[in-house]
Amino acid sequence: MGDQVIEILLFAGVALFLGLRLWSVLGRRTGAERPPQAPPAMRPAQPPNNVVPLGERGRVVDVRHTTLPANPLQAGLDQIRAADANFRVDAFVEGARHAFEIIVKAFADGDTATLRPLVSDEVYDAFSGAIRQRLADKESVETRVVRLQDPELTEAHLDGRSAFVTLKFVSSQISATRDADGKLVEGDPERAVEHTDHWTFSRNTRSSDPNWALAGTGTHE
Repeated sequence: MGDQVIEILLFAGVALFLGLRLWSVLGRRTGAERPPQAPPAMRPAQPPNNVVPLGERGRVVDVRHTTLPANPLQAGLDQIRAADANFRVDAFVEGARHAFEIIVKAFADGDTATLRPLVSDEVYDAFSGAIRQRLADKESVETRVVRLQDPELTEAHLDGRSAFVTLKFVSSQISATRDADGKLVEGDPERAVEHTDHWTFSRNTRSSDPNWALAGTGTHE
């Protein structure tokens, strides 16, 4: 009987000791403690600066009436379209491409009759003057366009009634200039040279004539 009492007292002492240890480690909750934080991987992400708060999402922005700034080339083309309802960029570029080859050949051949309707008065005066000088020097020119890249639109604007569009032409040409005896004085009949030309075409948008004329040139190899 005495042994059982001793065992009971020992177990009671151990239980009391464990209880005091747990209380000292865990402490007692008073209701003022911070709530436990979630692990970093589970914490809700902070909204980025560009997120619209929920309270502002009720506003609806009508993007159909938002005007984006146009680049100068596009703005110029729009001006020309407004003045000439028949203006089409693709048709214009294709026509300019053909005009380039015709004008280059006509100038080399000294064919002023072909040049006359395709160029402005100022350009015609410059071209015909160069042709007359060649004739006076008894020189002849042979020019052939062997490759022509797709023309690139670079500028466009409307000045009063006149529309102006500039294109960049990159071509490979074989050209040779010979004197009266057939001696080569410039160029190479066997080697193509790449040229970059900036040609400006113009047209009166009120005119019934749908054709554009070459109004200016800028050329470098």
